[in-house]
Amino acid sequence: MLPPPPLRLLPGGTNQLPGRTCTCSGLALFTAHTRLVLAIRLPETIEKRLAKANRRTKTYYAREAILRHLDDLEDIYLAEKALHAILSGRSRTIPIAEVMRRRGLKR
Repeated sequence: MLPPPPLRLLPGGTNQLPGRTCTCSGLALFTAHTRLVLAIRLPETIEKRLAKANRRTKTYYAREAILRHLDDLEDIYLAEKALHAILSGRSRTIPIAEVMRRRGLKR
């Protein structure tokens, strides 16, 4: 498999690929390790806030948000899945007194 083409992020939502340039109002992210392309369209007010805040790129903020919140989102999805299993009767709960008795703990 050929390696992915390099992508240069240019100011103003312009992205440069080998042999062409494309413009979008958002964020394009391409990583050689995961071969992921991420495009995010943001409201203009958010774009302006990001431009003012510490002069960081949109890529930086998108990466930070994903890294900070991914664990929480996965926990929420897992809890929702368990709740649906209980409500549908595919799983059951165990009273805390029973759990403590099984573990030899005093209440």
